Amino acid sequence: MTLLGTERVAVPALRRSTELRRRRRSAAGYLFVAGYTLLLLAFGVFPTGYSFYLALTNDRGQFTGLNQFVKVAQDYRFLPAFGHMLVYLALWLVTLVVLVVLVAVVLRSRVSSGMSALLRFLYYLPGALAGVASVLVWLFMLDPDVSPVSWLLESMGMHTFAAVLSPGNLPLILMLIAFWTGAGGWMVVMYGALNNIPDEVLEAARMDGAGPWRTAWHIQIPMIRQWIVYMTILAFATGTQLFVEPQLLQTASLGRVSPTWSPNQLAYVYAFQQGDFNGAAAISVCLLVVGLLAAGLLVARSNLFTLDEK
Repeated sequence: MTLLGTERVAVPALRRSTELRRRRRSAAGYLFVAGYTLLLLAFGVFPTGYSFYLALTNDRGQFTGLNQFVKVAQDYRFLPAFGHMLVYLALWLVTLVVLVVLVAVVLRSRVSSGMSALLRFLYYLPGALAGVASVLVWLFMLDPDVSPVSWLLESMGMHTFAAVLSPGNLPLILMLIAFWTGAGGWMVVMYGALNNIPDEVLEAARMDGAGPWRTAWHIQIPMIRQWIVYMTILAFATGTQLFVEPQLLQTASLGRVSPTWSPNQLAYVYAFQQGDFNGAAAISVCLLVVGLLAAGLLVARSNLFTLDEK
């Protein structure tokens, strides 16, 4: 067989082998995402679609348009519940972003590797507790009769548990609980993002005379901006689902905290106390729309999914 004939036989065989490898890789990829896709459809897409169906119909399944949304919006508890949630979100997101990024930068730049690993482990420990357990710990901490920091509470004029759980204090208390349980995990994530910054970039900044804080502000933080936006989006979504913490505080305070303090609590009252699942679905859809609008705004303004040019 001539050399030309050998090439004519080898090229199609090589193409078939390449195509076979490509198909195998594609099949493996589909297999890896199949489980997640099924769970997403079962516990994400289908419940969301059913919520829209309930929100647009009445208890007899008749289409009513936006009547359910008008009904819940006219409820005197609706605007206060969303107002409480927005105040809590403002405190929670500002505190989370500022302190998490600050601590991560300090651990990366100013603390030895061994001590940094120990501190990251300690910061992460509260996140291992379930939400209910975290609230119970904070109930103990917030009761002046048994709290180890009762002197601090009393110095602030809060001599009783009822005074601590006054309506004006609730956003701050819930923010502290959320930060205590959730910030440690994000510190680990931000620390990992900072580790992806090449040492050559930081060394060049030092050679140009930039100190630690100028390096952090002008180089490190801008280079992990997309991670910060990602954290903000997920934290916002988590914050809109506020339910366990105010519900337990309401129970522990013997009714001093409103049972409809957050939108999720109001939806719970609609569904399981009033038997109005359509109204509860309308509140849930409102929360979904708020979350999607906030996420879309952050993604659009931050170019979160823009690929870096090589």
